[in-house]
Amino acid sequence: MSIETDIKQSAPFKSPYQRVLVNLMYTSNWIAGSQTQLLKPFKLTLQQYNVLRILRGQYPNPIKVSDITERMLDKMSNASRLVDKLLAKKLVLRTECPSDRRAVDVLITEKGLALLKQLDTHQDALNKSFQEKLTVEEAESLSLLLDRLRA
Repeated sequence: MSIETDIKQSAPFKSPYQRVLVNLMYTSNWIAGSQTQLLKPFKLTLQQYNVLRILRGQYPNPIKVSDITERMLDKMSNASRLVDKLLAKKLVLRTECPSDRRAVDVLITEKGLALLKQLDTHQDALNKSFQEKLTVEEAESLSLLLDRLRA
């Protein structure tokens, strides 16, 4: 399907650049919606999932909340609030940083790691749907083009 069909637009876009911008925004929202549906049964938001994946990548070392913020996909998220919510679910631990008493260290728990392992299976199924639509070369080219747009 084309972006014009998906958004029911009959008039042509002003330029290919406007078309690609709308297409990127629409596709980003479509992917986020798919991810949201995947996470819903686990009572996680996209932002909480992002924090857990950051913590898993850092494991077994703790990471400061400020470093989590730098690595997050959604820069508008409040990492401290997200950590609090994950703490309430017993998915992370929070401790005072020994080298900086004003900073807080965060570490994923075994429960958090187990949840991510479970989610990996579901994420693999979503990734498989991409593999059915794009070749490896197309996926690599698309990633390079997106990197170039952000450069």
